[in-house]
Amino acid sequence: MSASTLAILRAARYAAEKHADQRRKGVRKEPYINHPLEVAELVASALTAPDENLVIAALLHDVVEDTDTTFDELARLFGSDVAALVAEVTDDSSLPRLERKRLQIATAPDKSPRAQVIRLADKISNLRSIRDSAPADWDERRKREYFDWGRTVVAGLSAPNPHLKREFDQLVRDFEATLAARQPQ
Repeated sequence: MSASTLAILRAARYAAEKHADQRRKGVRKEPYINHPLEVAELVASALTAPDENLVIAALLHDVVEDTDTTFDELARLFGSDVAALVAEVTDDSSLPRLERKRLQIATAPDKSPRAQVIRLADKISNLRSIRDSAPADWDERRKREYFDWGRTVVAGLSAPNPHLKREFDQLVRDFEATLAARQPQ
């Protein structure tokens, strides 16, 4: 097995251990690890050249935000490049939710192209989750607000990955079509 494959698997195991007791907020309450795995898969599928650290950062993109992991720990275990990528996409959990959302929009254009790949893959994964298993108390209006916010974040990216951008745009179109079909005539 290649060193690259082993490094990615080590990061996947680390993420699984860190997120072991977490669940998604949707009605299906999926294990949280499904999210970073999906983000990493989206990132890997969009790359035109191998980038092991980008895939590893995708796997670890939520560990600092959602667990007791530190950036220093990530740097020690996975290198400074991975830690820096994770830092670029980590929200400051000490801020109120609305401020974190505002900052995602405001800082989107300033992210490095590699961090933008993770951000876009993360939005795709989150929108899929809202589409397929939203929290029980989310009505159509709340889902639309989340999709609209996600669209605003992605619109601000200065260098979106073309493959992921097409996937994102199709996801939004499908969501809009579903909502339109549910509207009374």
